[in-house]
Amino acid sequence: MAGNTSAPGQSVAQRTLAVLAAFDRDHRALTLTEIADRADLPLPTAHRLTRELVSWGALVKRPDARFVIGRRLWDLGLLAPIQSDIREIAAPFLHDLYAATLATVHLAVRDGAQVLYLDRLSGRASVPVVSEVGGRLPLYCTGVGKVLLAHAPDEVRRAVLSDLRPMTTHTVIAPGVLDRQLGQIRHLGYATTVEEMTLGACSIAVPIRNGDDDVVAALGVVVPSLGRNRAMLVAASQVAAQGIVRVLHDSGV
Repeated sequence: MAGNTSAPGQSVAQRTLAVLAAFDRDHRALTLTEIADRADLPLPTAHRLTRELVSWGALVKRPDARFVIGRRLWDLGLLAPIQSDIREIAAPFLHDLYAATLATVHLAVRDGAQVLYLDRLSGRASVPVVSEVGGRLPLYCTGVGKVLLAHAPDEVRRAVLSDLRPMTTHTVIAPGVLDRQLGQIRHLGYATTVEEMTLGACSIAVPIRNGDDDVVAALGVVVPSLGRNRAMLVAASQVAAQGIVRVLHDSGV
């Protein structure tokens, strides 16, 4: 269960937050009964709170009677200074990168042990891309995720390396192999993946640093294959990232 919110003295705000906390990576769509159980709330209380959250836009009730997180929470999340600033600053450079590569372009940040996608431009090539703006994917099998994981705190890397699950037959799930890859990413300045998240999709990603030289985001492109275009894709991505870094530095972000 998500928390003991039925204990005496719990405020309405605490119970409302418990309803929202019932949702996580493994529980993206929940019935009312499941919400009540995971939030440790009486069913009538959960019903009243979910109805209010749906009315406000924090939750959406699907035709199958399951609830999912609503767009309004994502819109609020974008108001967090670092995310809103980076997304706004990066927008023209994402378009430049798309124009140079005609590939699907991603802007992402790390959210705990996951990638949070802030923006995406869809490429012209027919490539299976499972990311979506506001969505989250694992760090260890996406290009932008590997960049962010390579520069994450030690405790984050240890946690991720201890729970590697195959997404495809090409996903790297050997901790030692992945750890060596992360070291190479820090040395080379970019990451690559080959069908590790989705069959038929490869990626290249580079870090975006702030004025303190901390990696605060990642920029990536997704293509059907890397092949002879690898060097061009890396160079184009790095040029775009450098442009974003320059504006971030000038803006004091």
